[in-house]
Amino acid sequence: MAQGDGETLELPSLDQMQHWTRVIGRAQQMMLERASQAVSDAPAHVPGYPMPFDPQTVAAIQSEFANEGMALWQRFLDSGGLMAKEPAPAPADSIAARKDRRFSDPAWAKHPLFDLIRQSYLLASDYLLRLSDAVDGVDPKQKAQLRFATQGLVDAMSPSNFPLTNPKVLDKTLETGGENLLKGLKHMLADMEKGQLTHTDGSLFELGRNVASTPGKVIKETPLYQLIHYAPTTDKVLETPLVIFPPWINRFYILDLSPEKSFVRWAVEQGISVFIVSWKSADATMKDVIWDDYILKGQIDAIDTVRDLLDVESVHTVGYCVAGTTLAATLALLAARGEEAKVKSATYFTAQVDFSKAGDLTLFVDDEQLKLVDQLASPGYLDGRYMAATFNLLRGRDLIWNYVINNYLLGQDYPPFDLLFWNGDTTNLPAKWHKAYLADLYRDNKLAVPGGITVDGTPIDLHRVKTPSYIQAGQEDHIAPVSSVWKLTEHFSGPLRFVLAGSGHIAGVINPPSLGKYQYWTNDAPVATLDDFVAGAKETKGSWWPDWLAWIEDMTPAKVPAKGARKPGKGKLKALEDAPGSYVKTR
Repeated sequence: MAQGDGETLELPSLDQMQHWTRVIGRAQQMMLERASQAVSDAPAHVPGYPMPFDPQTVAAIQSEFANEGMALWQRFLDSGGLMAKEPAPAPADSIAARKDRRFSDPAWAKHPLFDLIRQSYLLASDYLLRLSDAVDGVDPKQKAQLRFATQGLVDAMSPSNFPLTNPKVLDKTLETGGENLLKGLKHMLADMEKGQLTHTDGSLFELGRNVASTPGKVIKETPLYQLIHYAPTTDKVLETPLVIFPPWINRFYILDLSPEKSFVRWAVEQGISVFIVSWKSADATMKDVIWDDYILKGQIDAIDTVRDLLDVESVHTVGYCVAGTTLAATLALLAARGEEAKVKSATYFTAQVDFSKAGDLTLFVDDEQLKLVDQLASPGYLDGRYMAATFNLLRGRDLIWNYVINNYLLGQDYPPFDLLFWNGDTTNLPAKWHKAYLADLYRDNKLAVPGGITVDGTPIDLHRVKTPSYIQAGQEDHIAPVSSVWKLTEHFSGPLRFVLAGSGHIAGVINPPSLGKYQYWTNDAPVATLDDFVAGAKETKGSWWPDWLAWIEDMTPAKVPAKGARKPGKGKLKALEDAPGSYVKTR
């Protein structure tokens, strides 16, 4: 195998070849024996006790595994084994021929040994996943948890994650004389000290300079949030202002990243008076904060503040993720109070209100997990690193093992990426709110039931919400799946516009027109189901932001001069400090 600086990795000796042949062959045999033992150990002799596996299904899986394994070895031997000049190509319809980004580097195909390791791993992992799918007689959630755990196991055991079975790492080690491993060890020890996996070089970013840098002022501060008013850049602005509610499980500047990616900056440039809430990262003083506080002292308080400041009847609103869920509850409460006119429109970024199809996050919510939340939240708040680890687990290949390889094994420098900087900027959560949110929404799905949740003593019903709604979902969203976001359309009674954006939970939202990335789908025909929407949807290349802007402007086209209270600190609320404020910098 070719190496850096002209070095060459010597082919293994005959003894080494025989050793690896025995090791890999034995590994496959162990897999077969373990599956057979699992079936034979099942207590089928107990009347009424369900078999964990259907014997016929397992037999079919075993047969396919054995046949593919034998075919793999036959191809290997026919091509000359470890002495072959290049690996034998796998049949197009075989598991080994499937594309997998973990093995996309050409080094995997340069030597028969590593190609054999790769193919054997893909075969074994497919077998384990199919075996977990074959489990029968258990609760569907338990089966999904087993599948999730099995996927995590096979991802962790990938040969790409280990230095001796990753040819790219071996190449790098020879090229640098092992310096890559020393540098990787330094990275790993630093991550262990801070208790969090590093994704980017945080020293390259500074709040207020190259992220969260849109000019504005903090005009209000409460124990729960700071309210930021952004400076207008146009002579006139829409009369109806926009109040944005980011999720408090993250920092607000996901919507104000680098200038070319900032939704806030773009909205200001379109002539909108923009306000955003910067939530306080929880500390011991917030041990009694509950969901009602985020509705009453957070969203409604901010809405009323902006209405009073600008002397307008109503505001446009945006709620992202959990803040979108909360915005729906806020509107239901306002409707119950007869105050729905305070909000002209509501835009939901990847939000959920009916959690019956909430995806893999529901696998982390059961009685045992709620007890764990209690144990981890002894000061009255939950350290944001635990939430970050949970989200990383949902995409372990991309957010964990990819960085284990690059950071620890290859010893690469961290890439300068503003989105990853934001992702690592964790926020603490009030423990009482977090536990109730998991139990009431993810576990019990109470918000989807009319009167199932009470806010400030008032039972709320989402069906009473008649506020015009713009609902955005991400095609590849693993946190708020499309099918779950779609359910908003089944609960509101007002006019709706549903937009399906390309990409996922973050990139599907943060997609400025200037980048020309992805696409979005709309369907103006009346449809009853998500399948009907998709079947008749029109695809448009690029960002969906202009579509949203047109929706806003059609609803409230009136404009006013950008002067007086439309400029931060020039109205009855004076500037307290420059944006992005101090709450976002609190750790």
